[in-house]
Amino acid sequence: MTSIAVIGSGKIGGGLAKKWAAKGHAVTFGARSPSKPALVELAEQIGAKRDDIEGAARHSEIVLFAIPGNEMAETLSRLGSLLNDKLVVDAANNVSAEHMHSAVAVADAAPGAAYCRAFSCYGWEQIERPDFDGTQADGFYCGPDGAPRVTIEQLIADVGFRPVRVGGSEDVDVVDGLLRLWFTMVMKHGHSRRLAFKVLEERS
Repeated sequence: MTSIAVIGSGKIGGGLAKKWAAKGHAVTFGARSPSKPALVELAEQIGAKRDDIEGAARHSEIVLFAIPGNEMAETLSRLGSLLNDKLVVDAANNVSAEHMHSAVAVADAAPGAAYCRAFSCYGWEQIERPDFDGTQADGFYCGPDGAPRVTIEQLIADVGFRPVRVGGSEDVDVVDGLLRLWFTMVMKHGHSRRLAFKVLEERS
């Protein structure tokens, strides 16, 4: 069992928390208002704890960010060294900025954190149902190799995706390119939001 702080309880954060709690992980929602009725109801529904953002991060091994991307810099500055030696999972998308990810902000706030970009390529619908008529959608991510890779791939699999590592943290913009593709297909060309991607590889 892994302890996970979920910062953000909307459709992405709440959906991931629900899946992880069902797999036996210890989930704590971190919020500015942990006693907010909607959050109390959600936490009780899935068996999660509630705390302020700092408390949730302090007592968890993994910290997932699923808040609006334009709130990441301020939130990270508040947490700072609390994130060192933790796996930080960035699912926040700052769609109006030059970079949608917060890799640099995480490195500045907590140089000792292991940064992963994951759960950022799709809408909430795929987190809720990652299966497409018997075909498992791929969950793309980037991050360090070794122990962080083992952990994030297990978390991705626990949600129901097939984990696909794009590369290390230096490849974060490649992962974000998949979100741009998803936006183009769905928002510009009118495809269903129930759209996901699959890597097909022929091995000799």
